[in-house]
Amino acid sequence: MFTSKTSVAALSVGANTLLVILKIAIGLSMGSMSVLSEGIHSAVDLLAAAIALLAVRIASRPADEQHPYGHGKWENVSGTVEALLILGAAGLIIYEAVEKILQPVPLESLDLGIALMAFSALVNFGAARLIVAVIRHQQSVALEADALHHDADVYTSIGVLGGLLVVRLTGVYILDPIIAIAVALLIIKAAIDLTRKSFADLLDARLPAQEEERIAAVLAEHADAFQEFHDLRSRRSGNDRHIDFHLVVDPHKTVAEAHALADHLEEEIKRYFPTSSVTTHLEPGEADSEQSEPAAAGNESNTEE
Repeated sequence: MFTSKTSVAALSVGANTLLVILKIAIGLSMGSMSVLSEGIHSAVDLLAAAIALLAVRIASRPADEQHPYGHGKWENVSGTVEALLILGAAGLIIYEAVEKILQPVPLESLDLGIALMAFSALVNFGAARLIVAVIRHQQSVALEADALHHDADVYTSIGVLGGLLVVRLTGVYILDPIIAIAVALLIIKAAIDLTRKSFADLLDARLPAQEEERIAAVLAEHADAFQEFHDLRSRRSGNDRHIDFHLVVDPHKTVAEAHALADHLEEEIKRYFPTSSVTTHLEPGEADSEQSEPAAAGNESNTEE
């Protein structure tokens, strides 16, 4: 049922909405900073999921006159915004937790809080696995960020759950805000990781080494059809990859033959990277001394989808 990026992003919004309401309401009734910190964390995730849903919808729009390379970087922008929101939430949690450490208070309804954290861990685990399954088929920076949020929520929910169990057994209430600070530190780490990944694409960082090696391998499989290739460049924009390289061909090939070769190589690369845009710049190579036909120089094939 949930197989598209937008439907999964919408499911994430619904799951986070439910968890926000439960965690904040129960956290306030218990007087638990750790449960309330989880509520704040989920509230940020709810806003982040809504941003991801909007970003996925915008990024999926086709290229237009004003955006000839498409709208994919909206996903990277959303990832950066989400990271900033996470950092803000972590700062708020730490501030409130320090106040609770200085003035600890007893907790109410510990069993209810324990049950809520167990439920939260299960919901987030299921949501994260579903999102990851969709990402395998439809790569998305925004959804990847959303999956990271759910994974982080699984660990933080389990951590709060364990802390509440210890508080219930020992009656040491100061553990509650200490656990909240630990949750905040995990949130900060997730925000830093997400910022690093989002900014890499915004700054047009090259594709991962294994992806460029795959491109080179595709070209090597057809090495007998051209003399060499060089200046391979790549970058990513949301779900789209942009790849270009210079292809040196026999100068005695006709324009049509060289163009057909470039088109074939571009289609072969797209077999591995379906959402890619591949541009080939053709260059004439060295002619054999015994050949006297004129060279087909400086032709360019630019096939972008």
